[in-house]
Order: sequence, then C-alpha cells, then structure tokens
Amino acid sequence: MIEGLLGIDIGTSGCKALLIDASGAVLASQTATYSLSQPKPGWTEQDPQLWIDGARAAVAGVRALGPDVHIAAIGLSGQMHGLTALDAGHRVLRPAILWNDQRNGAECADITQRAAGVDGLLKETNNRMLVGFTGGKIVWMRNHEAGLFGRMRHMLNPKDYLRLVLTGEVATEVSDASGTGLFDVRRRTWATGLLDLLDIDPDILPACHESHVVSGRVSQSGSELFGLEAGIPVVGGGGDSVIQTIGSGVIAPGDVQTTIGTAGIVAAALDEPAANPEGRLQVFCNVAPDKWHCMGVSLNAGGAMEWLRALLAGFSDAAPSAERIAEIAAGAPVGSRGLLFLPYLNGERCPHPDPSARGGFVGLSARHGAAEMARSVMEGVTHSLYDIFSLMSQANVGGSVVKASGGGARSALWRQMQADLFGCEVVTTEGAAEGGAFGAALVAGVGINVWPSAVEAAKVCRTVTREVPDPVAGKALREAFEVYRGLYGALSPSFAALGAAGLDR
Repeated sequence: MIEGLLGIDIGTSGCKALLIDASGAVLASQTATYSLSQPKPGWTEQDPQLWIDGARAAVAGVRALGPDVHIAAIGLSGQMHGLTALDAGHRVLRPAILWNDQRNGAECADITQRAAGVDGLLKETNNRMLVGFTGGKIVWMRNHEAGLFGRMRHMLNPKDYLRLVLTGEVATEVSDASGTGLFDVRRRTWATGLLDLLDIDPDILPACHESHVVSGRVSQSGSELFGLEAGIPVVGGGGDSVIQTIGSGVIAPGDVQTTIGTAGIVAAALDEPAANPEGRLQVFCNVAPDKWHCMGVSLNAGGAMEWLRALLAGFSDAAPSAERIAEIAAGAPVGSRGLLFLPYLNGERCPHPDPSARGGFVGLSARHGAAEMARSVMEGVTHSLYDIFSLMSQANVGGSVVKASGGGARSALWRQMQADLFGCEVVTTEGAAEGGAFGAALVAGVGINVWPSAVEAAKVCRTVTREVPDPVAGKALREAFEVYRGLYGALSPSFAALGAAGLDR
C-alpha cells in the first residue's frame, strides 16, 4: 500500500482535496464547488456547512481515485481572514464573513485610531488592520449584531472550522493567525496589547501553533463523517496565500510567487520579519517556523475572468471557458490597442487599500472588439500584480524568477504576460496549479517527518513550464503600466463620489 499525504483546501468557490506521495507526485485530486452569498453590496458570506459538505465530497473523490493509498497525515489550507463565529457548543451563529467582504471600513478606521494610528498598529502587529481582516469583522459584529456577539465563544478561520469538525480541536496556526490583524508576527503570538486596547476577549481566539505541528487527530465522529481512519494526525496547515508558496518551491529569499486565483497575490519568503513602512504590504508568519512571508494581495484576479465569463454568458446560452477567452485574447496585440482595464471589481487591498475602488475600461473606442477587451482584462490583472511587485521592490523584497501558481497559471498567455512585464523568467512547478492543497500536503509531511523541514519539502517542486521575457512586448506593457498606475489616483475621487451618492447600490 502506498503511503500518502492528504491536503485539503477550503477555497472561496470550492474545496480541493489531493493526495501526494513522498516524492511530491500527485496521486489524486478532486474539487467540489459551492456558492457564496452577497446579501448586500460589499458583503460576501458563506454557510460553513458548505465547506464541510465540499470537503466530504472532495475527500471521497480522492479516496475513490486512490483506494490503495494509506493516509499518513492531513494538512489543511483555506481562504484567510474569514470570521466563523461559534457559540459555547461549537454551533455556527451566523454565515461566515469572508476575506473579500468590505463592510467593516468604519470599524477598521476605529481600530486604527484606538491603536494610535497606523504606526501604533505596526508596533503591535507589523500590519495595518485592513478591511477584510478578521479583527475588523469581530468589532463589526460587536457593533451591529450585539445579541449574536454576546453568544460568541470561539472565532475560527475557515480551515480551522474544518479542523474542529475533523478532530474536535479548537486551534489555528501562525500564518492564518497573522491574517486576523490581531497577531504579533515578530513574536509569533497573539498581540495581547492590541486585544486589550480593543476590549476583545482573548479567550475567543484559538490556541495557536506553528504550521507543521500536529494540532489534532481525526476523531471518531470525524472518521464517520469523512470516511477517514480515526487517529490520523492533522497538522496546523496554513492560510492559502501563505501555504501555497511552499507548493511552488518558494521558501527562501530570491524567488517570487504570483498567484492568480480568485484574488491575485505576489509573495516572497523572508528570513526575518521585515519592516513594513506605512503597512502597505502584509508581513505574516511563514509556514516554516524560522521564516516570514511578505505579500501584497489584490482582491481581483481570476475573479475578473469569472466576471467576464458571467457577463458573456448573459448574451449566450453558455459561458465561454477561461481557455476560450484566452484564445480570443491572443488575437489582439500586446497592449490591447491602448485599452486598459482596472480590475477593482470588489474594491482593492494592495497597493490601494480602498473598499470604494471600482473597475473600469479606460481608452475604449469603436475600434476595440472582443479580442482587445478580453486581452485588456488579462493584462489588467497582470498590471495589478506588477503594481504590487513594484511596491515590494521598493522595500528591497524581490527576486529574479517568478513562480506562477493558481488557476491562472494554467494559461500560457497569462504566464507570458507576466514574463514580459516583470522582465524575468516565469516558471510553473509540479503541483503549484493545485494551490493551497498541495502546500498543505507538504506541510503535513513535515509534521510527521517525511521531510525534516519545509526547506527540504519545497525541493520536491519540479519545474514544468518556463516562459522567457520578450523585450519588445515587455517595453510595450511597461509603457501601458505607467498609464495604468496613474488611473487609481485620477479616478478615486469619482469612486468615492459614486459611493457617497449611493449610485453603486
């Protein structure tokens, strides 16, 4: 019987489960999709039961594909920043408030003020309290749902709710805890001073472990629910935007990872918790206990492609695939004939922390057709990634190779756009397209000593594709980027005015 490691990733649109062996080879992979709700403008919520149902279906799928695999350990990954509020009996009090929810702007401003400004927050956590971070959601719930808040005894992020159902343990780990905005990433512990300032009871926060630590074992009820053997160790795992870096082999300074999933991420590993001037980037704990993680997150990447697909579906009997849209986009020249796309469809986080930011096509004329509009969406997402990369470069964080991951990494056109604009090779590695689930399986292996460290585990990530920059295309894209990055400053007063007038309701 083959020894396997199971990674489970609770994503925004679905749960992925996969099995790998000790060489890092993927033995089986399965995804179960689910929906989210948007009950009000700027709100995004999800019923946690969807995660459990999705995980059960995905795990059953990989078990069926790999019936001769003995699961030695389980690693968990998931969308970060979500607030799953539980009562004393571990019952869910309300739909989970997700990472891209924009409702808590006033609460984040209040938190920042109570902490003596951004500089005060940076002293406590080395991060801003961004809209979408869990800390602002907790305060929002206290301000707007006092009855439910009074019953809340536990706060968990999405993957940690799955851990609870699997093992019965209330726990988290350092990377997901970093994304709450309530965690001292330098000391790798909860920021007790900030909790006192905000009058947040630390008892609602879960025990926090390093990511590779076994934080529970599959319980009898978990065994019956998921069809897994009782007693299998479950390691801490990691927040998706952090743990997927190890899944691309990015664990040492010098490499950069880009991710085109629902969100867009540019990330790098650090040997120490770097200073974070003005808090424009996020500096989190890495899944390796002696490393940190620097990243910038755009709220809109693959989500922009999904928006375009849904838009086109309204004019047809079926939505075109992302692959078909990329084929159409390839018919337009680099630069989309001067058409730029701002991808801020759900507000933005980095480099502009602004929930009122909105998307738009700029430069549209009668000469633009479907190919230019499709390409401009893909180039707009690439521009947003480069915008973050430029900010990281100013902070002396960067590298000479980009490792692309997420669903968008399957597109050769999107990889080539990155190579041209970033001016360096863009590679994909085996397993990287599997996202956080692959990284979770690797960390599970570290937890039971399949590999002695995260650095060793990352060595299984073999190169699959390589794009080399085209200097001519790169020059054209960088010229377009110079116009692109001026658009937010020019249009942000209009975004704010639209919101103030209620015209975006």
